[in-house]
Amino acid sequence: MPEVTIHIGGRGFEVSCQEGEESYLHSAAKMLDDEAQVLSDQIGRMPEARMLLMAGLMLADKTAAVEDKIKEVEATLAEREAELAQLRSMPAPEPERVEVAVVPPSVTDTLAELAARAEAMAAEVEEKSAD
Repeated sequence: MPEVTIHIGGRGFEVSCQEGEESYLHSAAKMLDDEAQVLSDQIGRMPEARMLLMAGLMLADKTAAVEDKIKEVEATLAEREAELAQLRSMPAPEPERVEVAVVPPSVTDTLAELAARAEAMAAEVEEKSAD
């Protein structure tokens, strides 16, 4: 079993860990050391046991807050998944009916008359320009 030296609050501690877990131990020790540093900056020097206890409690408080947030996010996710399942189980909506406007015959006749006049004027212009 490997022996690792970790540093917390400016003090070195020899600890054992499982083979391959050294990096995890160093990461955990860094977190504890960061909390111990906050305590040291605020309070100053204190007994080792008290420093470790207070730093551990601060980490536990942060962990509890994160766990509460995770529960909130999981609850929201469960609501969204239920809503999604409900929407997927609903039948597809009916397509909207589009009403086609019927053009009155008088409008069609007027447009045809205008088109005929435009063609007649175009023919006159071509005839005059050819002369």
